[in-house]
Amino acid sequence: MLLYVDSQYTSPYAMSVFVALQEKSIPFDVRTVDLDAGGQHAPNFAAQSLTQRVPTLVDGDFQLSESSAITEYLDEVYPGAPLYPADPKLKARARQVQAWLRSDLLPIRQERSTLVVFYGPSDAPLSPTAQAAAQKLFSAADALLAEGAEHLCGTWSLADVDLAVMLHRLILNGDPVPPRLREYAERQWQRPTVQAWVKRERPPL
Repeated sequence: MLLYVDSQYTSPYAMSVFVALQEKSIPFDVRTVDLDAGGQHAPNFAAQSLTQRVPTLVDGDFQLSESSAITEYLDEVYPGAPLYPADPKLKARARQVQAWLRSDLLPIRQERSTLVVFYGPSDAPLSPTAQAAAQKLFSAADALLAEGAEHLCGTWSLADVDLAVMLHRLILNGDPVPPRLREYAERQWQRPTVQAWVKRERPPL
């Protein structure tokens, strides 16, 4: 199995699939694509990735891009640790969280890109729009996370990884994050499969 990721290992979506493969104990190789140089549009990669985006997974003669599609495929086809809850309502909730984090909170994603997470903080303060997005994030996360719970859906799922990444955009930049959510995110960050991505050697910017 082959996983295409960005050459700087900063894509939160590539990270989600990487963690999923590690959690499933599926052997796989990693191949990087230089997005800044337009490597995603190179003919060889475009032939493998319908959407010309990372992550893209190659499983034998089957190629699939878009992280949520990949992780659902892995969970349905391969045995091992579950990536999503078995209960349909809890699974729907986990998928809701993932879809929301991928489609909303744009001011946070713009002003606190994952370069902050994996390379170092920004010295620019959050704009009022980004501060409002952060409050929306905190309100939703606080409502989703039951008091004293370690995970969003009772047991660990990939939604925990994705939410921890979003919170770490702020935490690692020194922006204020409510203590309960900070503790939750830092606990998710220490998961061995997450650390396997965090500790990957990255080229200089």
